[in-house]
Amino acid sequence: MSGNLDWSRLTPDSAKPVDLRTNQPHSARVYDYMLGGKDNFAADRKVAEEVMALSPYLRTSVRANRNFMIRVARHLASDLGITQFLDIGTGLPTSPNLHEVVQQVNPDARIVYIDNDPIVLQHARALLVGTPTGRTTYIDADIHDPQGILNAAETQDTLDLSKPVALCLIAILHFIPDENEAHEIVRQLMRPLPSGSALALSTIAIDAAPERVTSAVKAFNDRGIASKTRTRAEVDLFFEGLDIVPPGLVPVHHWHPDDEARSLRDDEVSMYGGIGVKR
Repeated sequence: MSGNLDWSRLTPDSAKPVDLRTNQPHSARVYDYMLGGKDNFAADRKVAEEVMALSPYLRTSVRANRNFMIRVARHLASDLGITQFLDIGTGLPTSPNLHEVVQQVNPDARIVYIDNDPIVLQHARALLVGTPTGRTTYIDADIHDPQGILNAAETQDTLDLSKPVALCLIAILHFIPDENEAHEIVRQLMRPLPSGSALALSTIAIDAAPERVTSAVKAFNDRGIASKTRTRAEVDLFFEGLDIVPPGLVPVHHWHPDDEARSLRDDEVSMYGGIGVKR
């Protein structure tokens, strides 16, 4: 953290202070720390270090997932021609962000970012600024309320839901332990989207390193961050009824890999990801 701002008392309108609960770890800030960011607090760093001590591969896996997001966003914009994006679980801005990737392909692209951490809101409003011809907005909302997200004025004003939308659920579904709820959230979010829309997701899968992944997820749960691991087959069920884009659901470093992704070992990456397109 830098400057003279009191991050623990920031508010969206700078009028009323908001308690960021900095004594409680938050998944977005833990993720930020693992990516080498500075917008985190002692509680977040403590959890991250404790979990990484049990699962030393975790930082590599998190970085592999971030790079996967960049490649996926570029593919959605350039290869699939999608110009509208609903990104849930945005996290703290780490350049390049999704809008920077897709608006480089198409400056007219429109992006709605969703997260529920007040510090993410502050950074998003300051930093997630798109091109003059496109549009980028941020909603303080919760993935557990999919209808609230879809019906929000910002979503309705920014996106045309009669045209294809890319729903991006990158590294978020493992924070929804209830399997039925997780599938219902995906169904509710995808249902109103038209043909040609896409689901892009990544989540923790246990297949690559079962013992280490299990210990990491247990450590998160023990420290108050509800998490769940899934098998590859269980993750694949989220794409039911969609046409999977090659190479399918794979470890994220195998999805259209660049040189950095090719350098990783399979046992270092516990995230699976892919894209499915709605018929």
